[in-house]
Amino acid sequence: RRGGREKAALAVIMAAKGYPGSYAKGTVINGIASAEEGGRAKVFHAGTATRDGTGEVLANGGRVLAVTSSGASVKEAQAKAYEAVDRITWDGGFCRRDIGWRALQREGEKR
Repeated sequence: RRGGREKAALAVIMAAKGYPGSYAKGTVINGIASAEEGGRAKVFHAGTATRDGTGEVLANGGRVLAVTSSGASVKEAQAKAYEAVDRITWDGGFCRRDIGWRALQREGEKR
């Protein structure tokens, strides 16, 4: 709950392609600031590093980012999280597109 208004939160994990098996490290991730713009999401770093001298964000693990949003419902939080995910450019990464489906069912909403 943020500020007493929003009641649902949802996090989408962005992982390195190949995870949980072997995966490449050092792939460049762009768009994190855009994903967070306007408070739409908060991007938590789990497996990242920065390139010396450039400040570029690089993947440095398997489960790399947690893109987290909140909303008045799970459906709203999910939509905001995936909108933020879509602003991140990372050729070496992927995410599942079904996060929250059970919670959506509990809310009485269809995927």
